[in-house]
Amino acid sequence: MAPDLKIEIDEELAGTVRLVSVVAEGLEIDDAEGLWAVFQPFCKELGARYRDVPISEVPGIQAARRLYRAIGIDPTRLRPSSEALLRRTLKGKDLYRINSLVDTINYCSLSYLLPVGLYDLDHVQGETIVLRKGTPGESFEGIRKDDVHLQGRYAMFDRAGPFGSPTSDSARTRIRMQTSRALAVIFAPYEMSEKVLAGHAQFTADHVSRFGGGHPETRIAG
Repeated sequence: MAPDLKIEIDEELAGTVRLVSVVAEGLEIDDAEGLWAVFQPFCKELGARYRDVPISEVPGIQAARRLYRAIGIDPTRLRPSSEALLRRTLKGKDLYRINSLVDTINYCSLSYLLPVGLYDLDHVQGETIVLRKGTPGESFEGIRKDDVHLQGRYAMFDRAGPFGSPTSDSARTRIRMQTSRALAVIFAPYEMSEKVLAGHAQFTADHVSRFGGGHPETRIAG
């Protein structure tokens, strides 16, 4: 992992969340043709498997919901990004194709149904990232959307301010085709075991390495 990067969880959130970080350097991002040969059949399989299953009963969906409920957020009103991906898939809608790294992280998120934030490290400022609750008035410019308001919600902060959450990421730290260093953060409920999280971390690192050309390292916090 980038030796100087620290990811901390605010004391107010102790016992509610664990973070799994995957840092990849030496990325070579492309249009993801190789990934989609794997991703499209996987989406079709999910659609067939859960077509007649209420989304609340899909195995794994409740883990991200517990993460939100732990700080008083109704996950049926503000959805984890992983559930938003699953809902789109189960409706038979095509997922957005962005680039090999973004699409790989979406594939990983759908695979274990936890939200994953993804950030260009060259646009993250400072050496310490803190996850805390947003306060009144705090927000960031979202990707392809208006400002994302953060009051009472999980939010990632660097020296320049907020830049990510388990619901959406910011325009400031978005992944670009020229991105060479990136941070992926898996947001998980606190009760999820380190063994399970280590498996998710390795799955993510393996797929980033396979489709993004990077050299990932992993760490669990919380």
